[in-house]
Amino acid sequence: MSGGVVAAVDLGATSGRVMLGYVDDGMLRLEQVARFPNGPVPGPDGLHWDFSALYRHIVEGLTEAFRREPGIASIGIDSWAVDYGLVHGGELLGEPFHYRDERTARGVAAVHAEAPFEELYRRNGLQFLPFNTLYQYAVEARLADADVSLLIPDLVAFLLTGVRVAERTNASTTGLVDVRTGQWDLELATRVGIPASVLPPLVDPGERLGTLHGEARERIGAPLEVIAVGSHDTASAVVAVPLSTPDAAYISCGTWGLVGVELDEPVVSDAAREANFTNEGGVDGRVRFLHNVTGLWLLSEAVRTWEAEDGAAIDLPRLLDAAAAVTGDIPLFDANDSRLSAPGDMPARIAAVLAEDGAAVPATREAFARTIVESIAQAFADAVATAGRLTGRDIDVIHIVGGGALNRLLCQATADRSGLPVLAGPVEATALGNVLVQARAHGWFGPDATLEDLRRAVAAGVAPVRYEPRA
Repeated sequence: MSGGVVAAVDLGATSGRVMLGYVDDGMLRLEQVARFPNGPVPGPDGLHWDFSALYRHIVEGLTEAFRREPGIASIGIDSWAVDYGLVHGGELLGEPFHYRDERTARGVAAVHAEAPFEELYRRNGLQFLPFNTLYQYAVEARLADADVSLLIPDLVAFLLTGVRVAERTNASTTGLVDVRTGQWDLELATRVGIPASVLPPLVDPGERLGTLHGEARERIGAPLEVIAVGSHDTASAVVAVPLSTPDAAYISCGTWGLVGVELDEPVVSDAAREANFTNEGGVDGRVRFLHNVTGLWLLSEAVRTWEAEDGAAIDLPRLLDAAAAVTGDIPLFDANDSRLSAPGDMPARIAAVLAEDGAAVPATREAFARTIVESIAQAFADAVATAGRLTGRDIDVIHIVGGGALNRLLCQATADRSGLPVLAGPVEATALGNVLVQARAHGWFGPDATLEDLRRAVAAGVAPVRYEPRA
């Protein structure tokens, strides 16, 4: 084994980061260089991302990373899925739409008029989510003007290197990749009115994309190499899940909770479709068989509303400690209720859902926070049980990675409601997975390192917190 240092650009729906990843004889260490906000921005035609600001923050973060570590061997980029930027003549045709924009509902009707969901599931293996890329394309007025459409991490890589590609794990979330072949389904694209010309060549994690060019090279100060990683952030996170048994489930928990198991082949049965489970691409051709559960978005939106009411920041750890002490019956709601998907007054909307179901509305913020966390945990437990049933696996442990691994109340509630032990950590799974794929491409784990070898390196350096289910 050998080692070195790489840079990981890790973009989430609420914030982004640039990290340095150190690999030394198989041991891993992360250092945060920059952190910056991200989120929806209202525009005259709908909800967008402020991608210009996001890209500026990325370049500034990489510039600082290179200042600290001139020996950086490469850069990897991961982000949330489904959203894209349209490029014409090398220029971005406006700020990318945000997946929570209401226009996607019109796209669903347009696509399903040409290809019913049952057929789509057999072809792409994806659960129904109204913001999947093919639905967005169906209402994208500028699509015909574009030379190419690039998903967010691919768009960043294009601006850095000039190379136009689609990394396969993220492309698998568009609804336009054949679930069995891993190639673009061009016949489907044509049927639903998507020009094949906007779909770039597919590449796999670990492939070298190119070196920094133009203004990015001048700003950052070196012709650093960009390597494709599992550019869907969940694909990177799953790389770093130290799966402890063959029948382990994982939850990558942040804004969303991605709950599932890793498979070698997709499951596209009627039962899987009816359960709304998805088959997304993983690193090394694995399948991420999972269900999207609304995660800590519910809590963060509630806290944002309370902070606006108070005009002051809320101490979240203190709130969660108080929530853990709440006794008595805890009313639950469906964490996946579509009425809770948009930004806004989350406590009022949850209260309306509870009242409609005849449940008591919590009277205090700590009780409200407890209801939110327990409802998320119940959705997690239900999804784990369904994953086991659909795959014939006897799930024996749940690994929680990402920011949710720090939420002790959520981890314990998930153990309690699933009846399974929960192993929490690593928190920085996405950045670790990004670093690991780059490191393997450089040969730092040996010439034939497998995904299991990479996970053993994670397990050697991270001691997960164990939560046993309580009666």
